[in-house]
Amino acid sequence: MIAAAVHARLADVTRVYPGKRPVHALGPVSFDLIRGEFFSVVGPSGCGKSTLLDVFAGLAKPSAGSASFEGRPIDGVPDGVGVVFQEDASFPWLSVADNIAFGLRRAGMDPAEITRRVAYAVGFMGLRDFADAYPAQLSGGMRQRVCIARTLVMQPRFILLDEPFGALDQQTRLLMGDELLKLWRETRATVLLITHSLDEAAMLSDRVGVMSARPGCLVDLIQTGWPEERDSRIVADPAFGAINARLWSRLREESIKSVALV
Repeated sequence: MIAAAVHARLADVTRVYPGKRPVHALGPVSFDLIRGEFFSVVGPSGCGKSTLLDVFAGLAKPSAGSASFEGRPIDGVPDGVGVVFQEDASFPWLSVADNIAFGLRRAGMDPAEITRRVAYAVGFMGLRDFADAYPAQLSGGMRQRVCIARTLVMQPRFILLDEPFGALDQQTRLLMGDELLKLWRETRATVLLITHSLDEAAMLSDRVGVMSARPGCLVDLIQTGWPEERDSRIVADPAFGAINARLWSRLREESIKSVALV
């Protein structure tokens, strides 16, 4: 692997939560994320997927090993990293436009630049007709668009997504996946997606990592071979079914182990 292409890296990372009975949640895990790729992680419940994302985000420190972004050790949330969580993180007292502008205003950005970025994000995410609406007036999918747009305007180079569509129905998830792919192509950012949906992982990703039962380690890395200009119509491709079957084959083994640990 060409070192210059590596955007983020975990090297022998483990994460143990202390306590009377310490929980070994993650690792050791080692893998590289290539600049500009779309990488998804699937695994059984409780295997450390969100912990892995937190390490990349600088929200959790490794108990052992190291994490880096753009060649520098991760210590706190790195500049250039944006995170979108599963929970609706929109502010109910702010309009769509003001929600999207929130981070820019906190950063003290020039008002004219804020206006330009918000107008672009509102249009790109299909929210132009709802810029003055409040979150309570929006569907769940549209509220997630607001949260993604709030991350987009910060122009991150590395986007971390923790089950952002987990509360949505399957059809809406596929359509939101199309929006996410458009965002990825537009920004050229590296994307790391944590998901329980094998369809989502198989459709969206350049590579998919399968994690073991706790403590989570990577047990398979699957290269999808999809073209960059893909969308949800790819689910009709026979190769999609083959990728999904391989994911489920590995995940089924690990999920059985995970249930045995409970």
